[in-house]
Amino acid sequence: MERSEAKFPENPHRKTNMVTLCAQIGLRIMAMSTAFAATWTIVTAKQTVEVFGMQFDARYTYSSAFKFFAFANAFACCFTFLSLMFVFFYLRHGLTPTSFFLLFLHDLFMMSLMLSGVAAGTAIGYVGRYGNSHAGWMEICDRLEKYCDRVTASVLLAYLSVVCLLVLTVISAGKSRQI
Repeated sequence: MERSEAKFPENPHRKTNMVTLCAQIGLRIMAMSTAFAATWTIVTAKQTVEVFGMQFDARYTYSSAFKFFAFANAFACCFTFLSLMFVFFYLRHGLTPTSFFLLFLHDLFMMSLMLSGVAAGTAIGYVGRYGNSHAGWMEICDRLEKYCDRVTASVLLAYLSVVCLLVLTVISAGKSRQI
């Protein structure tokens, strides 16, 4: 009599770990690259216009909120790269719930930093695009279209990075529950 075998893989836990590991690596690369692109876009955004015979220059360094936005993106990019190296290092030794807890703390901090930077950039960008009649601030994006478009692109890239870091935080939190 023949023996029937189950059609399940030998170790489904290993397959789940590989999917989680691939997701960790892919999302970290995406978060790092979008944070780098956002940093590069905001740092290189500048425009000079002439209004009524006077020259006006727009750069990210003229706004403390945009400086914080740029430095938050650069910081998150560098530390996400370090966490990617951490994942590759522990790939050989095996990711344990403790290492996932460390990744959770890292991802939570990076996501919080990026979110605060994006919020600052969005707030100043909104005032630049639409002004604030109650405070007497005029919109500037009708004169500085190129600069405003680059800032908008940078903020959108940073939001994508925040989403990647949010998903990484959720994955790391779920895997660290086994402690």
